[in-house]
Amino acid sequence: MTAAALGALALVCGVAAWRFTAARWTYRAPRVAILLWQALGLTWGLASTGALLSYALQPYGRGVLGGLGAFAASAASGGYGPPSAFDLPHTLALVTGLSLLSVLVSVLIAAGVNVLSARRRHRALLALIARDDPGMPGVRVVDHPGAAAYCLPGLRSQVVVSAGTLQLLSPAELAAVLAHESAHVRERHDLVLLPFAALRRALPWSQVVRDAQETVELLIEMAADDRARRFCSPRRLATALLRFGTAASVPTPQGALGMGAHNGVMLRVERLITPGPAVPQTLRAAGVVLAATLTVSAPFLWLVPL
Repeated sequence: MTAAALGALALVCGVAAWRFTAARWTYRAPRVAILLWQALGLTWGLASTGALLSYALQPYGRGVLGGLGAFAASAASGGYGPPSAFDLPHTLALVTGLSLLSVLVSVLIAAGVNVLSARRRHRALLALIARDDPGMPGVRVVDHPGAAAYCLPGLRSQVVVSAGTLQLLSPAELAAVLAHESAHVRERHDLVLLPFAALRRALPWSQVVRDAQETVELLIEMAADDRARRFCSPRRLATALLRFGTAASVPTPQGALGMGAHNGVMLRVERLITPGPAVPQTLRAAGVVLAATLTVSAPFLWLVPL
């Protein structure tokens, strides 16, 4: 029963993610959409592996975590539980489930280590080549003619702009760009992207995973735009985006979040200039409740056998 419930949950999450990539209401409520994407990704991973492990450990009759504990205990004592646990279907499900779980966890750890290492190297480089500007406290300036504006999130977060950006933008546009990058830092959008980047590494052949990563990348840019326009003119932010799109821009360093790094610049400009109707608060609340329900559903089925 638990295996069937987890399998159905994984299927629902997969279909929902496939349909969700084409949704356009998400542009009007990017924060709610990001929560839903995070819930879908986490639930799919736990439900997929849990369904396989629950089926494999059915002979123990204790669910996923209980079955894993019983299997480990019996293995430590020199036995491996009921004989039916070693028929071919159960053995294949156990090997596949443990392998998938190991891959998902290992690629997440590897992606995190890779990003942290890239940021450490870039911070060391900035310490050598970047300078402070008295007119922009807390912002590092790199003497490069190309247009660049990005943030390095983390415990020692930094916002970086190039000399080319200072020449390209007006003071109001520059203030809008800095507000956008500060929003990335405050909301830790790098942590939002990390699991999707890891899933992309684990399943590089999946079009749904690729579309999901690109969609979340666009949504966090829109969320940063929304926070930035609380402190600046939306039109100034839109013109800054257009200037970045037409200028000779510098590629965003690995591990950083850049101003114009995503290819959905024109969508962002359009929603800044002509925003659509706001999503009603009741629907926003329903989205948050749905995300919370999805997030706890798979762990609950891991803990409580049906």
